[in-house]
Amino acid sequence: MPRYLVIVESPAKAKTIKKFLGSNYEVVASNGHVRDLPKSQMGIDIANDYEPKYITIRGKGELLAKLRKEVKKADKVYLATDPDREGEAISWHLSHALKLDNNIANRIVFNEITKNAVKASIKQARKLDMNLVDAQQARRVLDRMVGYTISPLLWTKIKRGLSAGRVQSVALRIICDREQEINSFIPEEYWNLEAEFALGGKKRPLIAKYIGKDKVKTTIRTEAEATNIVDDLQDAQFIIKEIKRGERIRKAPLPFTTSTLQQEAAKTLNFSTKKTMQLAQQLYEGISIKGHGSVGLITYLRTDSIRISDEADLAAKQYIEEKYGKEFVADKANNGRSGKKIQDAHEAIRPTNMEFEPSEIKESLTRDQFRLYQLIWRRFIASRMQPAKYETTSIKIEGKGHWFSTAASRLLFEGFLSVYQQEDTEDTIKASYETLNEGDILKLKELKKSQHFTQPPAHYTEASLVKTLEELGIGRPSTYSPTISTIIARRYVIKENKNLYVTELGEAVNNIMVEAFPSIVDVNFTANMESLLDSVEDGTIAWKTIIRNFYPDLEEAVNKANEELDKIKIEDEVTDEICDLCGRNMVIKYGPHGKFLACPGFPDCRNTKPYLEKIGVECPVCGGDVVIRKTKKGRRYFGCSNHPECTFMTWQKPSKEKCPKCESVLLEKGNKLACSNETCGYVIANKNSDID
Repeated sequence: MPRYLVIVESPAKAKTIKKFLGSNYEVVASNGHVRDLPKSQMGIDIANDYEPKYITIRGKGELLAKLRKEVKKADKVYLATDPDREGEAISWHLSHALKLDNNIANRIVFNEITKNAVKASIKQARKLDMNLVDAQQARRVLDRMVGYTISPLLWTKIKRGLSAGRVQSVALRIICDREQEINSFIPEEYWNLEAEFALGGKKRPLIAKYIGKDKVKTTIRTEAEATNIVDDLQDAQFIIKEIKRGERIRKAPLPFTTSTLQQEAAKTLNFSTKKTMQLAQQLYEGISIKGHGSVGLITYLRTDSIRISDEADLAAKQYIEEKYGKEFVADKANNGRSGKKIQDAHEAIRPTNMEFEPSEIKESLTRDQFRLYQLIWRRFIASRMQPAKYETTSIKIEGKGHWFSTAASRLLFEGFLSVYQQEDTEDTIKASYETLNEGDILKLKELKKSQHFTQPPAHYTEASLVKTLEELGIGRPSTYSPTISTIIARRYVIKENKNLYVTELGEAVNNIMVEAFPSIVDVNFTANMESLLDSVEDGTIAWKTIIRNFYPDLEEAVNKANEELDKIKIEDEVTDEICDLCGRNMVIKYGPHGKFLACPGFPDCRNTKPYLEKIGVECPVCGGDVVIRKTKKGRRYFGCSNHPECTFMTWQKPSKEKCPKCESVLLEKGNKLACSNETCGYVIANKNSDID
């Protein structure tokens, strides 16, 4: 009997696949990559046409020796790594390390780890796809070049241990740009006006919002304007001028891609992108299910396709018909629209088998595995269901030339909402106002005016950053999670209550990158580079062509930056603060979390304290010094030196000047000074600002 060897990446995947194959198949794991560029150097031979220098990864020698023994015993070897560029590259490296013949069809791929998919892949074994391998090589070499040429510059100019990256630096810039928008934002006052009308014996009144005079949409800017309108309407007769009734549908959601899974898991489950991908990897590779052994529960997790196989589509629709009724089954799937290139070799993320309902296998899963699997299950089922249908009513009301409007909707048919409720699912006003007609006169109960202020753009969350990266074409499904994890791990960005905030260190790194390497952190440049990598995968561009065009400009920019950029690294400035342990004057140090006070007697004396930098402004509450403070996670704010006795704090830098209108503190917002008292609204140009 012939003997076959199947090599996968992980032991969990090996365990799941082993049970589908006969006793003459041996399934072993490589535990990821076996070869890579060396860590001690760039590992790219610039003089030899940018040839990569691959070496065996430290600690993998013994594993490779075992794999070579297994290869000698086998009549045929199958490389069954993941079905993407990374997986193809791992297979290529294994082929080299194990001295396999690349001309033999020994590469197998499957989108789901099920018996049918694995057995079918063996029948369809192919040669290694060198276009996929080269696309991955190009990405790896580009990232290595950026990291190993720019990072030493950051060590010189700021501090050791920092890093730059082709995608991570762009992500950092996007967050920094949003932070600048928020800090420069000046709130603008506006007022809402609502009319409340009694509806006979009904308990619920009709509430309509003010549109404007003569149906022209008007923004009420001040309380005086609102008061004038209210006064003008005191003796008005309110008549219903328009009623429009109709139906509206809400389409079923698309099945998950990597990006949308990360976004939805962050919103509904409060998972980080890293946690989502770790859990999804476990569900894909196989979970031990009671009575079934190791089972791959979902399809491949790195995809930007929404395509679903015909078999899976049919199975889902049969399940929906049995569980909910024929009227809930979609006539045709919502295929969505996208202008960008889709890697359509994979399906969307979906359950592999309708037999494994989340509630049925809950005991076999951890709490978080269950929550993520249930989310994927419900989204997939919902994507094969009918839209939700609403009855809508729109009413326009006029009084003395002033117009108000209201709208209500009532759910007629749940459709997919019976399975999947998204976070942004609308609250429906169940009143349909069936008894109202055009020409009816309404009785006014009350006119309510309320003050509001425009809000700055929201801080990025992991979910919204992933969405932005995807929309801009930066990175690919496999890169979103490691990119965000890296900038958080490097302390360039901190995460508080889901929001991402730039640290002082992140600002310093971003400023250098923007000044010295504008193309590296340019959104369009990075998106175009992704497009070029796709062209390598398509076979239309040779991968080294991209490298040849990229490296000389990078090298020139690094040399120029080394000569021209000033050091940002803070020298050990001596302070008046006395060390409690040895009596020396403490000095200012710069660490991963920003500035701190340290004893210059290190290592004999290891005393440290928080550094409270004064900004030359008196605390408006107690008269103490306003100092720069940090939250536990490193976000900067301004507070009183007498904390905790004094609780004054603000995120924006206070000015020495006071508001001439209300005597409150003026805050620096970009090139303007704005009153900290929002109800005051005073704004003036900041004479000391260096912002144009």
